Amino acid sequence: MTKFLKSYLEKGRVEAGCDEAGRGCLAGPVVAAAVILPPKFKHKLLIDSKKLSHEDRLLAREVIHKHAVSYAVGFLDNVAIDEFNILKSSFLAMHQAVAKLKTKPDHLLIDGNRFIDFEGIGHTCIVKGDTLYASIAAASILAKTGRDEMMQILHLECPHYKWNQNKGYPTIKHRQAIAEFGSCHYHRMTFKLVRL
Repeated sequence: MTKFLKSYLEKGRVEAGCDEAGRGCLAGPVVAAAVILPPKFKHKLLIDSKKLSHEDRLLAREVIHKHAVSYAVGFLDNVAIDEFNILKSSFLAMHQAVAKLKTKPDHLLIDGNRFIDFEGIGHTCIVKGDTLYASIAAASILAKTGRDEMMQILHLECPHYKWNQNKGYPTIKHRQAIAEFGSCHYHRMTFKLVRL
């Protein structure tokens, strides 16, 4: 029997789930998404994006694009991340996404334990929310697929870092490539790029 995630925190309220991807990366943007799903909407692919294969994430994205009441994506690049820090940049990317929604939500469901209030819209922070609420899971899927595609494009410009494989995360091969070739203009210079 399929176990679906929760459709809402409070019944009858327009809630937007929010999540981000790329906080722990050494290069590229942090990407966030906000998703409002129809009341009682359920789908077996709406689970934490980390538990889905790449192919299933793409299928799930199609489901979200087709059925969501509204969805949007925002991002901050590595320059902004170095300026603001990664935590604040994650919140600002979520703000961008929420601001782009065609339907204004009554409340935001935020994956994580902290958030900066946005335009007076109430919010609830939920640790591991992408494993509990369908709208947050949907946001995690859009953020992850959107960021992966951005890193695929950046890989074409800087192929020696293998971002098509590691997506900018601190893998051994990524750190080795930084040690060998140096950093580039997509790296987050406030992060520890190589292990000393």
